Amino acid sequence: MSTISGPSAAALHSLSPSEIRFLQSLPKAELHAHLNGSIPLQTLVELAQDLPPSTDTDNEIAGTIERLRSGLTLDEISDFFPLFPAIYALTSTPSALSRATRDVLDAFLKPRNDPLPGSIYTPTPECAYIELRTTPRATAHLSRYTYLTTVLDEIEKFRPDQAALIVSIDRRMSDADAAECVHVAIALWDAGRRVVGLDLCGDPRRGDVSTFEKHFRRGKDAGLSVTVHIAETRENTAVESRILLGWHPDRLGHATFLSREYIALFFTDVPQPGTCGPSNSNTNIIQPWDPRHPLHHTFFAAYRKHLERIRNESTESEESRQTLSFHFDTDKGARRAALKDVEALMKERGVYKPCIEICLSSNLLCGTVRSLEAHHIQYYLANNHPISICTDDTLPFRTTLLGEYALLLAKPPLGLGLNHEQVRRIAQMGMDARFGKGK
Repeated sequence: MSTISGPSAAALHSLSPSEIRFLQSLPKAELHAHLNGSIPLQTLVELAQDLPPSTDTDNEIAGTIERLRSGLTLDEISDFFPLFPAIYALTSTPSALSRATRDVLDAFLKPRNDPLPGSIYTPTPECAYIELRTTPRATAHLSRYTYLTTVLDEIEKFRPDQAALIVSIDRRMSDADAAECVHVAIALWDAGRRVVGLDLCGDPRRGDVSTFEKHFRRGKDAGLSVTVHIAETRENTAVESRILLGWHPDRLGHATFLSREYIALFFTDVPQPGTCGPSNSNTNIIQPWDPRHPLHHTFFAAYRKHLERIRNESTESEESRQTLSFHFDTDKGARRAALKDVEALMKERGVYKPCIEICLSSNLLCGTVRSLEAHHIQYYLANNHPISICTDDTLPFRTTLLGEYALLLAKPPLGLGLNHEQVRRIAQMGMDARFGKGK
């Protein structure tokens, strides 16, 4: 794994040896790690050396490796995606893909033989369990089926309680390509291979998520679990979030800008006073008729409907309709009816608490959150909502799962300053949210 740097390195280096040993002792699950974004830098360098010369790709690959070696500076999340064409070119053959997968799994599941420079701790495996995710790509040397079986051949060298695969569907895909990916995932699942779920991923500025619903429902019906990247940027619309939440995914990736209204509408959390949603609006959660309530707009629409109904159904004279008591009574009746509508709507949600896959360094370095203090993890911690700490892409973000957990334990401003019991509980929530528990 590449040398750790940035926010997670600062947090890790601030901890005492005993605090680091505590973090290492926790059974941890890595539930949001992209294969091609987690390849050790040295592996990429060696794959590039083995690649036949090509004037079309040599310069791009060399430039990408140099950017990764020197450390990325990202102004926004869109700066992140141009890195991957060069990485894809290096993993486009069965042997290269196998090597890359093997090295990623080893980086997470085996202790390092060469401790990082300046390390004050003995290396241990980064996690007890990983669900590695990847989008099956058809290349000149690989079909989508061969791509996935190549990855699975490496995953299945580990025990079922150590590693599994999530098949990612890129939101830039055509309908036919998405259908093929899901078809192959289901076929491998049915054949007993270690595929445990589907993921919707890719550039959050691209694609129409509604076109993928039938494919994900087909996967769920076949027995696969589902996670989706949702509300990663401010540009992701509320309409898009509502569509994705309507699929009832088992887990949610990032959920950085998920609105307070949809949290209240879809989740079974009981928001605590003084907490706010991931939109960082610093709004207290109070009664639905207060404009600050996350379901105020839903309540107010119902209120107007019932107010009109009550007035139309009234048998009072025109003179009585002008009195203050008439307005008071109709207002009171409309409020009661609207509140019942909201309560019924919330009851229809059922018990839904999808685990949120939290990627602290990724969010900080991509600029989707300003600071740990402003990070949406604060809302989910305050409201006892399941979360899992993840790395996202260890290669560009130069982090490790241990480093991400250090961000929980380190004192502010380097970390969140959580206590040991809180961090232990978060690690357990990740283990509880595994798709592969029963596989």
